[in-house]
Amino acid sequence: MQMENSVNVFGDPLQACSMDPVTGFFRDGCCNTSEQDAGSHTVCVDVTAEFLQFSRSRGNDLGTPVEEFGFPGLNPGDRWCLCAARWLEAEQAGAAPRVYLQRTHVKALEVVPLQLLRQYAVDLN
Repeated sequence: MQMENSVNVFGDPLQACSMDPVTGFFRDGCCNTSEQDAGSHTVCVDVTAEFLQFSRSRGNDLGTPVEEFGFPGLNPGDRWCLCAARWLEAEQAGAAPRVYLQRTHVKALEVVPLQLLRQYAVDLN
């Protein structure tokens, strides 16, 4: 699998999203992506209870561990590389979690406008 350039939405080097739990399409802690990443797991978020409930209602229970895949289940306060389209869907439903822009891959901008992501940024001064 060929990984896309590891660059954030500002064109700077992509910072790690989370190593505990280990996140990312490549499970490298970063929101790196490739052509094989059909979901574009590129948006680094601060998981909330509201988002976990929203995701579960859409058929993706991120709060329940799945041991056979080494997935510990997410808790509020965890950071996670989220599918860009799922983040946008959550935003439209009023359930979007906050975003770490320096940890969000530039490919997310193919789905979500930077101006919208900025409104949810945790890491802007």
